[in-house]
Amino acid sequence: MRQLLLSLFLLIILPSGAQQSFSNWKQLAPPDTVGAWIQPAQGKPAMPVWGHADGIIVGLAPLPGPRGLIRIYTPYLDYEFPEVMNFIAFEPIPRGAEERGYSELEKSSLDKDEWGKRFWSSDDATAVLPLNEQYPARGVVEKIDGEETLTLYVFSEPFDNGAKVYARLRFFESRPYEFEITSYKYDGSVDLDYFITSATMGNKARLRTLFFKDKQISSLQIWPDYKDIHFTSREYFSQEKMMRDKKGNVYFIAAPDEEDYSQTVFTHDTKLHWQYRGKHATQYWIKENPHKELKGVITGRFTYWASEAPIPGGISIENLELNSPFKNGEKFIFGITPLSPQQFIGKIQN
Repeated sequence: MRQLLLSLFLLIILPSGAQQSFSNWKQLAPPDTVGAWIQPAQGKPAMPVWGHADGIIVGLAPLPGPRGLIRIYTPYLDYEFPEVMNFIAFEPIPRGAEERGYSELEKSSLDKDEWGKRFWSSDDATAVLPLNEQYPARGVVEKIDGEETLTLYVFSEPFDNGAKVYARLRFFESRPYEFEITSYKYDGSVDLDYFITSATMGNKARLRTLFFKDKQISSLQIWPDYKDIHFTSREYFSQEKMMRDKKGNVYFIAAPDEEDYSQTVFTHDTKLHWQYRGKHATQYWIKENPHKELKGVITGRFTYWASEAPIPGGISIENLELNSPFKNGEKFIFGITPLSPQQFIGKIQN
């Protein structure tokens, strides 16, 4: 897998129909594979990618995709880099406000005429001023409680609503298909009610089924008559309905309902970057020590983003997230496992 992944990086072929491309990303140095980890090359303009050599990987602009989003790659699902499986958006809500900030959709205050907030990486929590994106942080490899980890920080430029936020991403050697996201605000930020890190592209894998401790719920049941081209309204689920492991950790789990992706029929106007052909996977959030007001939240779409092309099989889940009242240093875990939902749930219960 590691040699295959390195070969894919070195090949560096831009897929046709990528959502948004940048003219210079292919000239950036490919990442290094160091033991268990993928890390950016140092001392030269480099691709900003980090993660497991045999598992999940994250990246930042200028790799293909919209600005203001963390890219998530899953080569273990036979889905070749730089095809993105999902994104993580930053969506802070100031104290007393109702509307979110949107890292992908707001205009940059640092880069004229660019949509999407600028993100940059750091090896520590001090990089509140923008760093050169062409020289991404290496990430810090260290042992924590006896396990090797890879840690980096992702900062955002200030939001229009006054939020100034960043996140720490941490990978654990024994958990190749997930990573920890810890949310923070930095000096000068407005107070926050929430800092939501939202998985924003469930339509790529056509997630439709939510798994709770006593039932399953389909997006086709939640929005049986929705046929619009916009996002649905948000649907909220209390943590009392969610699955828990023996430690009391809460799981918010979603998976596709299709048995064979190879049989999917797309309309002629469906862009290639939406036509997922990789392996099936289960996507999930985990929250340790959940706040009593923690909720699972989803939105749905009937058509693919920015198009009128209907999603094969009907409406599916787009945003998948956990909403918990903001506390500096709050930890969440996001994962995309090749296990079926039943296998994954079996692991949780055992």
